[in-house]
Amino acid sequence: MNQNPSARRRPVVALTGASGYIGNNLLQKLTKHADVIALSRNIENKQDTEHITWRACDLYSLADAEKALEGADFAVYLVHSMLPSAKLTQGSFEDMDVILADNFAQAANKQGLKQIVYLSGIIPKSRRLSRHLRSRLQVENILRAYGTPVTTIRAGLIVGPKGSSFPILAKLVKRLPVMLLPKWTRKKTHPIALPDVLYALDHSIGNVNLSGKAIDVGGPQTMTYKEMMRQTAQAMGKERRLIDVPFLTVNLSRLWVSLTTNTPKEMVYPLIESLVHPMTTHPENMSEEISYGKIPFKEAARYSLQEEEKQGQQKTLPSMKLQPPSIQHDVRSVQRIPLPDGKKADWVALYYIEWLSKMVHPLLQVREKDQGQYQILFPITHQPVLEFTYSPERSTVDRTLFYITGGVFEDAKKNERGRLEFRQIPNQQECIVAIHDYMPSLPWFIYKYTQAKAHLWVMHQFKKHLQTINTTTSHQPIIV
Repeated sequence: MNQNPSARRRPVVALTGASGYIGNNLLQKLTKHADVIALSRNIENKQDTEHITWRACDLYSLADAEKALEGADFAVYLVHSMLPSAKLTQGSFEDMDVILADNFAQAANKQGLKQIVYLSGIIPKSRRLSRHLRSRLQVENILRAYGTPVTTIRAGLIVGPKGSSFPILAKLVKRLPVMLLPKWTRKKTHPIALPDVLYALDHSIGNVNLSGKAIDVGGPQTMTYKEMMRQTAQAMGKERRLIDVPFLTVNLSRLWVSLTTNTPKEMVYPLIESLVHPMTTHPENMSEEISYGKIPFKEAARYSLQEEEKQGQQKTLPSMKLQPPSIQHDVRSVQRIPLPDGKKADWVALYYIEWLSKMVHPLLQVREKDQGQYQILFPITHQPVLEFTYSPERSTVDRTLFYITGGVFEDAKKNERGRLEFRQIPNQQECIVAIHDYMPSLPWFIYKYTQAKAHLWVMHQFKKHLQTINTTTSHQPIIV
């Protein structure tokens, strides 16, 4: 971290994902010269120390994000959403990432942060990026959208004992004496050791020379994935036969990798899809201060494998059994819809209610009970199925929020944070519609295959309807 020696107090850094793979390692470095607000969704068994304050934070909530960043000078953003965040998660990780980044950027602006440091991936010079890389670039743009200076550290494959990419590669090498290598394994990449990434992140915080820039970082070697497999096998002391083949498409490879390594497809698929691109650094995006990692790949791989082995041995030692956390039957459903030209999130929220009243008729009715309170009800009994209440204090033209406040389909005892929001993506004519922390009253199996499916169908129909509005508007004659 680039710290002014004349500063009278230690800077305060908010660190997302502080209990995760990179966050936990960065936390140890930061506490040497900064006070850290360590953010995590679950802070059970976490204790504050002289320079660490733990805060529970669900970044899907804008209110939580605002409270989490209170008192911070800088923030480090280490967030992605490739794994499900609720018992039932409907929607793509790209749309989840939009919500997380937008909440964080708005909160950073409100709390007056001086800088956000964001760890992203190397962005190839290609017009058609993979889903994962396209999402990483969109997150970067959203973090910049509210005025807080952003320093983006773009890294390729990070070689460390945990994380995602390297452990997957190591499992392949460990479990397969013979590997058939498809074409993508001959693509060039620029791996970097975890300590070199931590150095880049640490020295970017408060560094005015890097503020507002996107910086590529890489280790001392560029190599193919095939060469990384060979060197990983050498670090393990194993002989592996690597055979190049012209088949095995990316789609087939991602399934094969997921099954072989026993890694969730939600994580594997986006990563493997990105391997069609050469993941090498670009000279024009390099900085003499932080870009050039010094640890060779094989050295980093050997250290990572040794650490994994130590951690595996520690897990086998006798320990007190902890009670498993209670399973929440909660729902997060996120869809992206187009916004008609010139329209904002506040317009589409009210238009959705109007459209829904026609869509569900005559099976259901939609009515405004009180100002800002809407009910979906059975027409015969007039019993509300769901009730939504508008929150004016948490809404703007770009974001409209309704709390789920009643109805026979809602578990009133557990549904304290259930909400429906319409959020415009910054600088785009698109909107995210999301249900968060909804606790249904129906038995879970019945809900999953009835009400949940019905919601997806309704949102699909609404998206198609809005697309027809855009098409109709674009073909209207201009009257002079």
